[in-house]
Amino acid sequence: MLFGIAMAVGGGWLAALGGNWYYLLAGIGCVITGILIFMKRTSAVYWFALVFIGTLIWTIQESGLDYWGWVPRFDIMLLLGIVFAFQLPSLSPGINRRLSLSLASVFILAFVVAAALPFTPLNTTSASNVPEAGKDTFITDTGNGKASNPSAGDWYTYGGSLASQRFARADQITPENVKDLKLAWQFRTGDLPKTRWGAENTPIKVGDTLYTCTPHNQVFALDAATGKEKWHFDPKVSDKAIPYTAACRGLTWYDSQTNGHVSTGQNSVAASSVPASASQDDGDCKQRIILGTLDARIIELNASTGEVCRTFGNQGTVNLAEDMGETYQGYVAINSAPVVIRDTLVVGHQTIDGQRAFGPPGVIKAYDVRTGKLKWAWDAANPDTTTPKHGPDAYKRGSPDVWTSFTGDDKFGLVYLPVANASGDYFSGSRSAGENKYAVSMTALNVETGMPVWSFQTAHHDVWDYDQGSQPTLVDYPGKEGQKIPAIIVPTKQGEIYVLDRRSGKSLFGVEERPVPGGGVEPGARAPTQPYSLFHHLSKPDLTPQDMWGLTPIDQMVCRIQFQQAGYKGQYTPPEEARHTIEYPGYNGGSDWGSVAVDPERGIIIANYNDMPNLNILVPRAKADALGWKPRDEITSHPHDEGHAEGAGDPQIGVPYAVDVNAGWRLPFTGMLCKEPPYGGIRAIDMRDGRTIWDRPLGTARRNGPFGLPTGLPINIGTPNNGGSVVTSTGLIFIAAATDDLIRAIDIKTGKTVWSIPLPAGGQANPMIYTQNGREYVVIVAAGHHFMETPAGDYIMAYALPDKH
Repeated sequence: MLFGIAMAVGGGWLAALGGNWYYLLAGIGCVITGILIFMKRTSAVYWFALVFIGTLIWTIQESGLDYWGWVPRFDIMLLLGIVFAFQLPSLSPGINRRLSLSLASVFILAFVVAAALPFTPLNTTSASNVPEAGKDTFITDTGNGKASNPSAGDWYTYGGSLASQRFARADQITPENVKDLKLAWQFRTGDLPKTRWGAENTPIKVGDTLYTCTPHNQVFALDAATGKEKWHFDPKVSDKAIPYTAACRGLTWYDSQTNGHVSTGQNSVAASSVPASASQDDGDCKQRIILGTLDARIIELNASTGEVCRTFGNQGTVNLAEDMGETYQGYVAINSAPVVIRDTLVVGHQTIDGQRAFGPPGVIKAYDVRTGKLKWAWDAANPDTTTPKHGPDAYKRGSPDVWTSFTGDDKFGLVYLPVANASGDYFSGSRSAGENKYAVSMTALNVETGMPVWSFQTAHHDVWDYDQGSQPTLVDYPGKEGQKIPAIIVPTKQGEIYVLDRRSGKSLFGVEERPVPGGGVEPGARAPTQPYSLFHHLSKPDLTPQDMWGLTPIDQMVCRIQFQQAGYKGQYTPPEEARHTIEYPGYNGGSDWGSVAVDPERGIIIANYNDMPNLNILVPRAKADALGWKPRDEITSHPHDEGHAEGAGDPQIGVPYAVDVNAGWRLPFTGMLCKEPPYGGIRAIDMRDGRTIWDRPLGTARRNGPFGLPTGLPINIGTPNNGGSVVTSTGLIFIAAATDDLIRAIDIKTGKTVWSIPLPAGGQANPMIYTQNGREYVVIVAAGHHFMETPAGDYIMAYALPDKH
């Protein structure tokens, strides 16, 4: 009766909103059944049979053979059936106890079978026509320096090399022996922030040393064979400097062999690389580690000793925030590794979202890598000049930044920037023409001049926080005539994967502009079309009411009520103030900062992705002010603040609306997501034609469950994930990323997990692989992540096969 009352009340509300009538009818049927049981009437059997059979027919009609669709529709009904069967003998006239037990046994057996099904593969696309390693490889030529061609066993940059393919030509660990991987060494940094944890770090390895950085930008040099500390540098970054997340994704290596150069006066876009020039007099800093800090400093360190290179900048430091006007603590943060192209150090930064629409500018700056002298500065709001400007009003406030990892090409003298949005993510009325052109784009700049060579926009007039999050990957496509076509792979939060000629920005597979919904609070500012890749996309079909989910019919019904109340016209539904709108995919992907990995020998892209919506609403300025929503610089620091979902109660000072984002569209009581699982997956894609080779959910339910309680179950439900993968020449994919706190190895030929091991904290980072003294190591930084709600940690974990010596 209680279940029926809840269903009838909620179902009546849903029906009044134009939604499905099942919940109301089933609720009424359950109430009547409950009354008849209380009265001990045999007619209760007929009413329950009507509800049960009706629910079965409705479930089949809405969900077909989709297991996760059956869970909220039929789990409670099966449990009620078991209880009801045991009540039959007490009815008047009573029903035979043997029949009662038989019926109960059938229901129990059905429930047991249903409970066992999620332990079988669900929502998978089986592997088919997996390419073998061949001669027509996708290995790319980005120049002749070490950053383009790392020594065997080294991991030179955040993505492995300038190409950022996250590919290791390591052959020691194979699908056959990976089961023998053990912890070889572990190092703890001691840096555990109390708030907004999430280092997101991928170490680099050059020679016999591994270099890593921590949430407070401390740098550790470790012996690559043992994990023992060689040196440690602490730049003394304050907690107040932490922006949205205390991320230090990577460090940058530089010496005279790192990059190729061209002679003075050559056209850098057209010229090919020549051998690296002789090293200038670098004093004691012939090999350098370059660190960007959360308080906007660029520091160069002696790679051997950790001492500051005093010949760089002002006694070893350059202040990126110079000439940015008022910056506020935590608003200008370098959370991704700077990139060196030829002899130019290019530095981007995060301007924290959602606080001030006219906060610090997102200007990109380039320096002489040895001296720290400013060479050029490019601002998307004023893109036609790169001459450095000075003074507090040098650059437009709130202009688009480049917060994520990027890369470049020594051969063509280009740096490829994933340009983000202007600071007011969910309102576009105050943006300049330059911002509307270059925001949310992949833009290639001439590294010598800083001027744009080409730009490809992945969302027009964005108001969904669909900024570029993924680091691009460089490949060379085999041409029909035997030539190589230099290309760049651009994944997006919307799930599109574009493949462009990296010299011109022209698509190799085609892009289609398709009509999208209009309306919202700025109907005149919305673009009538948005770009869709004809190569591949990770996004799924638009949501329907049937996609709403929960553990029971009650919470599924609540989600369906929210769906009916919300505005939703499909992808790119504009935000509104009068009601919530559904954003699908949400701002966490598709593909985000973990990016994709590429096996250039087989021609396979490995893409892990998220598949979750957001539920958004714009909040008028007067209401936001009344609610006390203020920018972070006006709020006293809360020592126990663990951070919250980006966009949740963000004030967006300077535009007419604040914004409130329900990231993942979660119910407040249970914490469960409103969309049916899976919530994240991993996919293998044929680079030749964009065909899906295999696809599967990524992440188990062992650390996830309702009310934030871990179930401990190894059900491959497909969890939200942040962080990417690494691929080996033997055909292994190593990835953590998911919220189950596991690192796993996946066979690239089958898509099946062949090894996994629990981590001591969340693995929201990209793994890396290196070889030292003939032994191959897989390394993951386990630091957890506040947004993903995984445990915080300070671990660098290295796994290897047993040492035969």
